[in-house]
Amino acid sequence: MAKGRKATDIVEEIVKPVCDQLGLILWDVRFEKEGPDWFLRIYIDKEGGVFIEDCENLSRTVDPMIDEADPISQAYWLEVSSAGLGRKMTKEFHFEAKKGEEALAKMIRPTEDGLREIRGTIVGCKDGVVTLDCEDGQRQINLKDTSFIKLTDDENLF
Repeated sequence: MAKGRKATDIVEEIVKPVCDQLGLILWDVRFEKEGPDWFLRIYIDKEGGVFIEDCENLSRTVDPMIDEADPISQAYWLEVSSAGLGRKMTKEFHFEAKKGEEALAKMIRPTEDGLREIRGTIVGCKDGVVTLDCEDGQRQINLKDTSFIKLTDDENLF
């Protein structure tokens, strides 16, 4: 792995052009530990929704490319999937892409007015600060003060 560069950044550089070629949006790349195993997870999106064939095509195409670049020195499982409903939002383009949709911000610590969760409509994101239109007006939320921000489009499914 290149010194000072995160493995996920290297994988993103490899995968993004392939996604563009296949008409996919590279939503996120995560390297996560679950139990004893590590997973390299590539999340994609597409106008009209992601199908299993999209995941298979991307996985088959990028797997040898990632192996050749060898950004991760340990064993891991490669997973390619849809970003899904209730997707976590971590990058500025996520908020731009989902402007006008409902989101939930889970705070690391309570806000000055004691809130641990903030719900609202996404207005945008600039320089790591997300703006949500909430019942009590607009709120500015620094991404680094959140555990996560995710869409709430899956809350009423069950």
